Amino acid sequence: MEEELKCPVCGSLFREPIILPCSHNVCLPCARTIAVQTPESEQHLPPLLHSRGPAPPAAAAAAAPGATAGSAACLDSECAAGAGGDHADKLSLHSETDSGYGSYTPSLKSPNGVRVLPLVPAPPGAAAAPRGAGPASSSLTCPQCHRSASLDQRGLRGFQRNRLLEAIVQRYQQGRAAAAAAAKCQLCDRSPPEPAAVLCEQCEVLYCAACQLRCHPARGPFAKHRLAPPPAHPGAPGGDGGGGGKGAGGARKLPTCAEHDLENYSMYCVSCRSPVCYQCLEEGKHSKHDVKALGAMWKQHKAQLSQALNGVSDKAKEAKEFLVQLKNLLQQIQENGLDYEACLVAQCDALVDALTRQKAKLLTKVTKEREHKLKVVWDQINHCTLKLRQSTGLMEYCLEVIKENDPSGFLQISDALIKRVQVSQEQWVKGALEPKVSAEFDLTLDSEPLLQSIHQLDFIQMKCRVPPVPLLQLEKCCTRNNSVTLAWRMPPLSHNPVEGYILELDDGDGGQFRVRISFSIYLCFFEVYVGKETLCTIDGLHFNSTYNARVKAFNSSGVGPYSKTVILQTSDVAWFTFDPSSAHRDIVLSNDNQTATCNSYDDRVVLGTAAFSKGVHYWELHVDRYDNHPDPAFGIARINVVKDMMLGKDDKAWAMYVDNNRSWFMHCNSHTNRTEGGVSKGATVGVLLDLNKHNLTFYINGQQQGPAAFENIEGVFMPALSLNRNVQVTLHTGLEVPQSVKQPKLPNN
Repeated sequence: MEEELKCPVCGSLFREPIILPCSHNVCLPCARTIAVQTPESEQHLPPLLHSRGPAPPAAAAAAAPGATAGSAACLDSECAAGAGGDHADKLSLHSETDSGYGSYTPSLKSPNGVRVLPLVPAPPGAAAAPRGAGPASSSLTCPQCHRSASLDQRGLRGFQRNRLLEAIVQRYQQGRAAAAAAAKCQLCDRSPPEPAAVLCEQCEVLYCAACQLRCHPARGPFAKHRLAPPPAHPGAPGGDGGGGGKGAGGARKLPTCAEHDLENYSMYCVSCRSPVCYQCLEEGKHSKHDVKALGAMWKQHKAQLSQALNGVSDKAKEAKEFLVQLKNLLQQIQENGLDYEACLVAQCDALVDALTRQKAKLLTKVTKEREHKLKVVWDQINHCTLKLRQSTGLMEYCLEVIKENDPSGFLQISDALIKRVQVSQEQWVKGALEPKVSAEFDLTLDSEPLLQSIHQLDFIQMKCRVPPVPLLQLEKCCTRNNSVTLAWRMPPLSHNPVEGYILELDDGDGGQFRVRISFSIYLCFFEVYVGKETLCTIDGLHFNSTYNARVKAFNSSGVGPYSKTVILQTSDVAWFTFDPSSAHRDIVLSNDNQTATCNSYDDRVVLGTAAFSKGVHYWELHVDRYDNHPDPAFGIARINVVKDMMLGKDDKAWAMYVDNNRSWFMHCNSHTNRTEGGVSKGATVGVLLDLNKHNLTFYINGQQQGPAAFENIEGVFMPALSLNRNVQVTLHTGLEVPQSVKQPKLPNN
């Protein structure tokens, strides 16, 4: 609160504070120092509205010649005479605008941002001129908001004196003095303890001057502690808890009207925003203003201030909690910094140790290579020395033999000596006089990558920097037939990098999630997406099945948390067409790939676009054209079925082929269960694939054709058809499984 009780000009506690038109306060002596004469360039401004109305007659009379030092025109007893006093004393409440005050840009050279203008020297003879004949214009600038006001005949007395602030300052000074006297040192051995001089905010201990020097020196770990003055005593006289508005001199005197000294304030003018007395109302100055009882307005404004303080109190409470959080954050930062420093030192020491160990290994290799070279050279030296000694001895012996003059004796040994010399010469073969090793070491240490790694050694993303939870975009997630499409995105304002996503899908039977374990191997029969895209379509799922899907993001720091699980339901029935990409080249498709015929007289195969491995499925084929009694075949097949012969002749297809009179079931070129009843133009052939019971059944015109054609079939199957140019059929899909079927025809033996 002390900052609120200090004057913005002198920086000390307020002394006789006055209220400026902008609602700020300054000391009366300080206002006297910043009230200056207006430059001549501003004196031509027209007079504007007064914030408190025209000056009273008494004030005008007080400005007449011969006014005394105690008159209302003077600031106080110290401004009795002098031209400078006249300029500083005349305060007018009209300003540069109709709002009661103006504004300007303060000079950077002005103290406290206040405009200080040089006083215009009074012209000769000004002292003898009467004051009321034309007073010089002066101005006062607020040191806080820099709004200016002009001085009128009443001078600084035209401003109201802030008696409430003056009383609060007085109580604050009394409370501070009492609290300072009551605060005692908590470490003194004397009785009574010495008065406390400082409070350590970290230790929360009061020290006197002697104990502070002895127990809390400003060095070492105490150098960072903050020492503050002793706190105010809550029960001190004149403090927050006492005084009740009474000063040292007893009961406070009730304020009187600034214009009528004998009248107390009794009413409040809402228009002028100032208290007024009964005589002010009688004079008619506020006749057209909104005037209310002083006590009622006092209570109303107190309630408004209390209500406004509640919001400030909440913010102050939040600020205190935030300060506690920041202080805890300081401690955490300090602790984490020490931990990370220790971790960094340990990691660097580990690198140095690893480098030292590798250095020892490399030195061992160099030593071994050196010793090997030395051994080879020494062996070669010893061998060459021995051979040289032998050759030298032989040479000397031969020379002595040659010196002999006995021919018969010479010839007896000459053949043997010649052979020995030749053998000795052959010992010095090519390369025998060349070193077997070189002095150079064929060891090159490539340290450049390691040096680059050391130079690039830096902190990567720290912990808790994995990607956040992806958000599934449900409006874009959908199912079509036995395919599901999922879309997701990262949350907004997410700054963690994402390198890819992992989409997981269960098996459609309520089992566990399946995950991708390599680029081509999955733990399920359908694809699970891993990549950077945020939209994925998964095909080949089971019809009439419920799937659970979830996604997570990953980067170099790790894998983020899973998203919420989305439940997707595939189609109850299968919608599909003939597949032009897998059909034989002689097959002709039309009607959006729903109608098929053939250009060849030989049977050709075409498959459907759907694949089944689970559930019950039913589709029909309508015979649009049937000429010359062909044998079309209807059924199912694997994806790799042979397509240039009748369906069912290989082991990849299960079919019923039919003419105009009878039908047969065929698989692996085995014909079984001949049944009467054929097809013609307009006939309808139905195919019922029940993979729950693992059997295949055929219908002609709604009646079951024979018994269940095939049983114990498992795997993945696709609808299939074989036909030639004499037949044209149209495929009908998306059909419900027949609820009731007619009794089957008995096959003929």
